[in-house]
Parts: sequence; structure tokens; C-alpha cells
Amino acid sequence: MKYVLVTGGVVSGLGKGVTASSIGVVLKACGLRVTSIKIDPYLNTDAGTMSPFEHGEVFVLDDGGEVDLDLGNYERFLDVKLTRDNNITTGKIYQHVINKERKGDYLGKTVQVVPHITDAIQEWIERVAVIPVDGKEGPADVCVIELGGTIGDIESMPFIEALGQFSYRVGPGNFCLVHVSLVPVLNVVGEQKTKPTQHSVRGLRGLGLTPDILACRSTTALDENVKEKLSQFCHVPVSSIVNLYDVTNIWHIPLLLKEQKAHEALLKGLNLQGVAREPMLEEWMERAKICDTLHESVRIAMVGKYTGLSDSYLSVLKALLHASVARRRKLVVEWVPASDLEEATLKEAPEVYKAAWNLLKSADGVLVPGGFGDRGVEGKILAAKYARENKVPFLGICLGMQIAVIEYCRSILKLRDANSTEFDPETTNPCVIFMPEGSKTHMGGTMRLGSRRTYFHTMDCKSAKLYGNVSHVDERHRHRYEVNPDMVKELEEAGLAFVGKDDTGKRMEILELPTHPYFVGVQFHPEFKSRPGKPSALFSGLIAASCGQLEALLHVQQGHVNRVPTKVVTNGVLSQKAYQNGNTTNKSLKSILNGGFYANGNGVHA
Repeated sequence: MKYVLVTGGVVSGLGKGVTASSIGVVLKACGLRVTSIKIDPYLNTDAGTMSPFEHGEVFVLDDGGEVDLDLGNYERFLDVKLTRDNNITTGKIYQHVINKERKGDYLGKTVQVVPHITDAIQEWIERVAVIPVDGKEGPADVCVIELGGTIGDIESMPFIEALGQFSYRVGPGNFCLVHVSLVPVLNVVGEQKTKPTQHSVRGLRGLGLTPDILACRSTTALDENVKEKLSQFCHVPVSSIVNLYDVTNIWHIPLLLKEQKAHEALLKGLNLQGVAREPMLEEWMERAKICDTLHESVRIAMVGKYTGLSDSYLSVLKALLHASVARRRKLVVEWVPASDLEEATLKEAPEVYKAAWNLLKSADGVLVPGGFGDRGVEGKILAAKYARENKVPFLGICLGMQIAVIEYCRSILKLRDANSTEFDPETTNPCVIFMPEGSKTHMGGTMRLGSRRTYFHTMDCKSAKLYGNVSHVDERHRHRYEVNPDMVKELEEAGLAFVGKDDTGKRMEILELPTHPYFVGVQFHPEFKSRPGKPSALFSGLIAASCGQLEALLHVQQGHVNRVPTKVVTNGVLSQKAYQNGNTTNKSLKSILNGGFYANGNGVHA
């Protein structure tokens, strides 16, 4: 097994996750099998209980693991299925060691950070690295490890020590360290400054790790004399200094690595020069070019609670992007804070209220993503009502599906106090209820999590057709509340169709409004399994409906499982003949593509 470690210096939010993912893409393009591990130094055992404002979205894996959003980047870029153990946290390591100590496994020895914590970290890495994640048998060839945080953080010290020991133990030719650092430009001087990177590398070397490759983040391409200066002071060959400057979309990053021959430095450091081929990245090149040249837009109103931080909905944004590129449309997301749509805002800030409604009404489609808590719920219900009554394409995910049910009960069944017991425990018409097996005392890992099977109860529905007329689908879940099965018959008699259910038939998984052009709600999270070359079926449906292409898409999907016409798609992306050239640049699209990375110099967490 070969290991690539990606660390970061100077500031957080430089894009280590995208860099690690792109390194994996390049190595995979060289014919190697790749797996990934993300190390998060925080004490939480997983990301499940953290606020999206604190750490971005919680990404959910097939096995139910609630993990860091960087694992979403790995899955999307590498098209793999990771496990909860691919995300290591300080909490997991300490819990593991303390459990062993309580059982007496250390035979009475004093348990210390060195060697017990550091040994546990190394053992964890070696155990997880050999787990196949690409659907093939046997271990991967290379494991890309990303160390979260910044070099010098006190909380990451045990991991630095463990990785220093690990690099010595696996030996030269089996370990390659890539250090991502910032090369800023001071406006007053206008010069690219190398000192922050020099200090960062010095700190790294002082902790026992020496970088083999420097990945320098900057707004513009580095001058050659700057590279030479970095080489001299950081003891890294110029050929091993890669410049990751700001680009229009993150699909360009693997191409940047290839152009600067980063694969040669990686293969040399891993002693794989005679094994791997030249990277084949034609699909990535085509996708990146297409994304930059789309000019006919599709506007989607994102009605949510965390609209101030795009990383809170990162996977949803990526799924929208994948679908919009496949439908030859430039994605424009209109952020609509749900609470701004409510009557209370009209009284307190009428201009804010008016602006929010104008955004909603100007959109081609409406998406209400998942969430927790009652803030903004009434606004989401109003958005669902607007989309239903005005025949605007609508997709509700998790809570988004639940509020669609609440709205239907109130408006069509005339149950004015209909609500979820999450928001009104005393409601006399609980159309959404707490799951019977859930826990109300423990938050972490107590939801319905991970991949679960949904069976279609009719094939004559848009969802089944979009999925390719399959009898069932496996999608990832993360919820505590669900539609009350006692109210399903009444809702269906009133025109709402629950077309997908679980194996018991009691859990409602997919709803549709047959009389509407596209009104779909799902209890699961389809965004987690969307890939650049394989967009999520339901997101494709939303985008297609929003730009008048739904009938054509449904016709294509009839009798085909997740397939699109070969005339339109090549290797999962649009062929160059199938899109119109244009040079319009869309800042909104850039920010969605990058989550703030590599675009306009913004350093937002990956």
C-alpha cells in the first residue's frame, strides 16, 4: 500500500479537500486504484451533532456514517463508496483507546498519547486503507490521507506525531507528503509573498515531516522566480512545486495537476514510475470546458435555513450542478432565506419580505432542502404552496417533503392546525410524527441513517421513469420524523400520491402530485449519491422540468436505467457538439462549483 498525505498551512479553508480529491483523480487516471481517509482533529466522534454553520453540511455514507463534507468531495471525484471509518476524529481515537484500557487490554500499563494514541492512529489508517471502496475485490493501490486543520494546531499534534512515525515505518517509496500552502499578494506591494509558506514548511519540518510536493494556492499563476525562491528555502525541487491558482470551476484542478506534471512527482515519490501510465483526463477536460461555456441559464430558488453559508448545502448544490450541466444549462441559485417569506418579516422588514418573494417568483424551479428545527418552517410551507398552486417545478428533500405534506393537509384537507410533532407536539392533526425507534435523549447517530431501499408502488410516475423504470432504488437517509402512516389514505384520496415506500409499506419515501408538471418530495437525500458523470435522477428531473425538457428526458429514460442519448452525452458528460459555445461567465455558478475554493480568492471551507 502506498500513502499520500495532504496537509495544510498558513490558513484554513485553502482547499485541501479539493486538492486531495484531485490528487486521487490524477492517480486514478494513471490506472491506479485509490481510496481516501479524512482526519478531523476535533473531539466530536463524528460530524452528526455539529451545526452546519460551524462545519458545513453533514455528509452521510451508505453505512450510515455522518462524516465531514470532504468525504463527499472524495466520493464525487473518485466515484467510490466510503465507510464511516474513512473519517478519523480525535473523539473516535480516544474512545477506542479508552475502551481498550477499560477492558484491560494494555495489561496495567500507563496509557499515554505516545505510544498508545499514536499507535491507534497508525493501526486505524492501515486497517481502513485496505478496505475496497470502488466495488472491486482487494485493497487499493494508493490511500490519500487528508489531515484537517492547519499545521501548528494543538489539537492535531498527536496525528502529526503518528504520521511522522508512520512515514518512517512504511519507508521511502511508500509515503509522499503534499503540503498545501498560501502564497498571498499584498495589495500595497503587488508582490507574491513566500514567507508564509516558508514558515509553514519550517513548522512542518520541525514536527518531523518533510514535504515532497508543495501545492501553492494563489490568485494568479506563480512567477518562476517565486517558485525558485520557494524551492531554495523549503528544500523542495522546482519540479515538485505545483501552483493551484484560482480557476473558474474545481473540475480544472486535476487538469492543473496534470499540466504541471504533479503526477510525475507523485509517482516518483511512491516508486510507481514503471507501473502507472500517463493520466487520461479527457472526460474531465471536456466537463470543465462545457461548464465554462454554458450560457443559457436555469434559476433555482433554494428555500432554506442556512442560506448564509453555501457549504451547509454543498451536496445539494453539487447535485444541482451535475444535473444542470447534463441538461446544458448554466445554474443560477437564488438563495431565499425561508424566514424572509413569513408574515412576521412583512411586519418587521417589508423590503426584505418583498425581495425574498421576488426571488422566489423569478425562479424556474423551487428546491426545499433538509434541515432541523422550526425556524423558517412556515416560510418553507409557503414556498411549497406557491410552487404547487402556480405549477412551478418543486423538489422537497427530507424536511422539504414533510412540509409539502403539511401544506397539503392545511390547504386541501382544510386541517388548519396540521403540523409535524417536531414543531408542535400538541397538534391535533399530526401529519408528520417521530419515528418509533428514534431516541429523544441522545442526538448522535440515533436517526434513520444510511442507505435504505425504496420500492415503487406504481411505475406510472415521474420518479420511477427518471430512475429508469427500476422496481426499487437505494438512497441515503438522515431523519428522525416521517409522514404519519395513519393519514396516508386520506391524503391519497385527496390527490397526493405516495409512489415510493419502504419494504413494510408504512414509511412514505417518495410523493408526487400527478396533476402537477413536477412536484416531488423524497424522505431520503438523493444529493449524496449524485456524481459529475451520473447526476441524481430526481435533480435531473427538477432541472429538466425547470427548463422545459422534462418530457424529452422522460422519453429518453423509458426502458433505460440511468442512461441518456449517446448523441448528447459522451462518457457521462455532454459532447462538444451538443452544447452551444458562449463566453458568459457566471459568478453564481463559480461559487457553487467551488464552495468558495479556487474562485475569486475566497477561502471558504471545502
